[in-house]
Amino acid sequence: MLEVLGLTAAAEAVYQAMLDHPGHGIDELAAHCAMTPVEVHDHLDTLGGLMLIRASAEHPGRMRAVSPEIGLADMLSRQEAELAARQAQLAASRAAVTRMVADRAEHRSTHGERLLGMDAIHSRLEHMGRAAAGEVLSSQPGSQRPEDLAASRPADTEALGRGITMRTLYQDATRKQPHVATYAHWLLSQGSEVRTAPTIPQRMVIVDRAQALVPIDPADNRKGALHVTEPGILAALLDLFEQAWNTAVPLGATLPEDPQTSLTHTERELMRLLSSGLTDEAAGQRLGISSRTVGRHMASIMERLGASSRFEAGIKAAHKGWL
Repeated sequence: MLEVLGLTAAAEAVYQAMLDHPGHGIDELAAHCAMTPVEVHDHLDTLGGLMLIRASAEHPGRMRAVSPEIGLADMLSRQEAELAARQAQLAASRAAVTRMVADRAEHRSTHGERLLGMDAIHSRLEHMGRAAAGEVLSSQPGSQRPEDLAASRPADTEALGRGITMRTLYQDATRKQPHVATYAHWLLSQGSEVRTAPTIPQRMVIVDRAQALVPIDPADNRKGALHVTEPGILAALLDLFEQAWNTAVPLGATLPEDPQTSLTHTERELMRLLSSGLTDEAAGQRLGISSRTVGRHMASIMERLGASSRFEAGIKAAHKGWL
C-alpha cells in the first residue's frame, strides 16, 4: 500500500512488526515475518534510509520504529517537495521545447521542406508521428536497413500506444528477410495492419491524409525527402496507396497461386515486367529480389510451359492468357 512512497511490502511488514513488538530483536522479527535474519537486515537498511527507524536509546545496538504520525508524515512531505521540484523542471523543459519548435518552424518556412540526410528524415518522421491524430499509412518498397527499422520503432511504439491506426505495405520479398519480417510481425502484434505485394508504390509515409513524406529520388531514399501538404499531391499519393493495399496480401496469410496458371503473385508480376521490356536487374529491383532470383523464377516458369527459351515462354504464356 505504501510502495508509492518507496516502501516495499516486505519492508512495511518489518516496520509494522517493530511497531507491534518494540522489544523484538533481529531473530524475533525474522521469525515473526517469516524471513531470514539477512532479509530483515536488508529491510532495516531500507527503513533507515526512509527515516522510519532510529537507534534505540534504551537498547544499545537495536533500532526502534518511528511512530507513523511522524515518520510517514515526514515521508509524505519529502515526496511532495520532490514532486513540486519535478513539476517545476517539467514546466521549464516544456517552455524550452515550445521555443525550439517555434524556432524550427520559422527555419522551415524560410528554407523550404526539402530534408537532406537520414537524420533530418528520421527527425521529421518522429515529428509527424507525434502529430498523428488518427492514421498513418506507409509504403516501404525494397529491403529495409536494420538501423532504419530500429530508428522507426520509438515513433511507431508511441503512435500505436495512443491508438493510432497504422497500415504498412511491404514487398513480398521481405517475407524472407528475417529482420524486416520480425519488425513487420511486431507491428502486427501491436495492432497494426501489414500487407505485402510483389510491387508496391514508391516509399511514402502519409499521416492523417494531411501530410506526407516522399523521397526526393525514388531510386535512393537516403538522398533526402520532401514533406508534402498540398491536397492535390496528397490525393494522388493516397490513390496509389489504396490501389496497392486493396490487392496486397495480409502478412501471415499464405501467398496464393493463381488456380488457372499455378503462378504466384510474384511470378505473374515478373512475367508482366519482363514482357514490358525491363531487364532482369530492373525487374528484380521493382520486385525487391536479386537478378539471380529472377533467373530461378523464369527457369521454373519455362519448365512449366515446356519452353526452351524466354522468347518461346513469352509466346506460350501469351497463348495461355498468362500475360
